[in-house]
Amino acid sequence: MTMAEFTFHHGGVSVPSLDEAIDWYGRVLGFELERRFFIEKARSHTAMVRKGPLRFEIFEVEGAAPLPEERRSPPADLRTHGNKHVAFRVADLEVFLEEMEAKAVDIAFVVREAFGKGCFIRDCAGNLIEFVEEPNA
Repeated sequence: MTMAEFTFHHGGVSVPSLDEAIDWYGRVLGFELERRFFIEKARSHTAMVRKGPLRFEIFEVEGAAPLPEERRSPPADLRTHGNKHVAFRVADLEVFLEEMEAKAVDIAFVVREAFGKGCFIRDCAGNLIEFVEEPNA
């Protein structure tokens, strides 16, 4: 039996304000609005944002619960099963961190270890996003 071919398409996050998230992902990370739509069965105002080949789907669901506090910290979040975060590659973590600090981004966690360097930031709703340094990739 052969394995079906597939490639990565997008990650997704739920937020309390779709407009605020579209602005944040554009201003902070350079994503552009690809399209907006409504998912009736989920009662979700939804947007797909894109940066080159990368896509991110953002959901504003009517009546959704806020992000639990333990999901806002990478070490604490790992103690609960389920999806954790998406990760993007950066050429130089220090340059990336300087840019995030200049934009007053909430930097949640920074790792500088022998096995590698990376960081987690929080988006405008507290969702974790990882950035990993791979200078030779």
